[in-house]
Amino acid sequence: MQITLLDKNLDFPKSEEANIDGLIAVGGDLEPARLIAAYERGIFPWYNPGEMKMWWTPPQRAIIPLTGIKIHKSMRNELNRQRYTVTFDTCFKDVVINCAKASRGNIQETWIGDEIVDAYCRLHELGVGHSVEVWEGDKLVGGLYGISIGKMFFGESMFALATNASKVALIHLVKKIEPLGFGPIDCQIMNDHLKSLGAVLMERVKFEKVLDKYLTAGETIMGSWNEI
Repeated sequence: MQITLLDKNLDFPKSEEANIDGLIAVGGDLEPARLIAAYERGIFPWYNPGEMKMWWTPPQRAIIPLTGIKIHKSMRNELNRQRYTVTFDTCFKDVVINCAKASRGNIQETWIGDEIVDAYCRLHELGVGHSVEVWEGDKLVGGLYGISIGKMFFGESMFALATNASKVALIHLVKKIEPLGFGPIDCQIMNDHLKSLGAVLMERVKFEKVLDKYLTAGETIMGSWNEI
């Protein structure tokens, strides 16, 4: 199967043209217009620094239904302790950099290179990139980041430097967006950590229908989310 090489045109191939793993295109750039166009089609960039840019739309998508997030007893106890404070959009770049340093088992998130950091910081400056920060005192100990279009939140990565800090970030994100009529959180690729938080797999065709519904369910909430 031939994979499309992107040019200056922002169009992407139809999802059924992706290969068996979900690779749909290569090349192009990370300008905000292209990234937003990709997310609106259920496509995201994922590649290591130094490699050609690769764009993906997996045959099965990991999503977290807002009503399906798992909060176990130990996590409820953690929340009741209130040892952490949570903010939104106060230090977006710091969150992304910490996610880049994070590891999943023995695998470091090497795909978050300088080019990715810069690209998503531009999205944040435009008001569609958002972060959740978890603080222990004045120390940043956890968080997550992603982008939001319409009533969809596309999660990119999370990190924790203290016990349960990334889970606290996710739970507060759900509490923030559920009353606003958001759809499920897009988590892209399933892993054990996401599964433990309530992530489930959704077939690509169904996910694209979810996108169609929630991208047009309301206006994009631009700017800082710390006051909403």
